[in-house]
Amino acid sequence: MGLGAFSISLSVKDIKASKEFYEKLGFTVFGGVLEDNWLIMKNDDCVVGLFQGMFEKNMLTFNPGWNSNAEETDPFKDVRTLQEELRKQGVEFLQEADPATEGPGSFLIQDPDGNPILVDQHR
Repeated sequence: MGLGAFSISLSVKDIKASKEFYEKLGFTVFGGVLEDNWLIMKNDDCVVGLFQGMFEKNMLTFNPGWNSNAEETDPFKDVRTLQEELRKQGVEFLQEADPATEGPGSFLIQDPDGNPILVDQHR
């Protein structure tokens, strides 16, 4: 289906403590703004997003049009196309991308166990 780059987005209580912990595991800051309570950390091709006070649960995140280095990939399947393909398969949406738009957009679904899955296109 070509969902793009994968990462886990963690809802953390203390972003500084989480940053220090993941640094001990060999992760380095790849993006984000500590003062805004979010960081993207990377260890080889493993990507972990740390988000303090932004959402309730940890979630799986996919970024269509990006690889694990946040570099654009072409071709890629637009988030609205992915959304329509999933809708045809009977997937229910918690939030949807506006099909009348182009460029950045996102949708949110959940797996049978209630784990949120964000598909978030940045371009």
